[in-house]
Amino acid sequence: MDAKELASIKKIREAYEEREQSGVEKIRALDRECTRGPKIFSYVFGTIGALVLGAGMCLAMPEVITGYMPLGIAVGLVGIAMVSVNYPLYKKLVKRNRMKNKEKILALADSLERGEEQSEASEG
Repeated sequence: MDAKELASIKKIREAYEEREQSGVEKIRALDRECTRGPKIFSYVFGTIGALVLGAGMCLAMPEVITGYMPLGIAVGLVGIAMVSVNYPLYKKLVKRNRMKNKEKILALADSLERGEEQSEASEG
């Protein structure tokens, strides 16, 4: 085997071997965990809100369906409310998740900072 094939085999092997996450990777994973659920909820809720708004606009146009303008306005207002409240709701959910994981993240950050300070002291 040549060096190129050996490098390819080594790369494939590394993909299948388990490796331990570093402290920084653990903190990033915890932070991503705090935002993943709220992002998914926000995308779904915002999409539904936009569809409701669009349905209300369609109902409000007399060229499409006659006699449903009041219903269309009401449905459109519900859609506007949903879209308007989406971002504040996202922020509130992220804040709630961060409060749940606050102790774990801060403890891990403190231990990493102490570890970095010890390695800096031993180098200097």
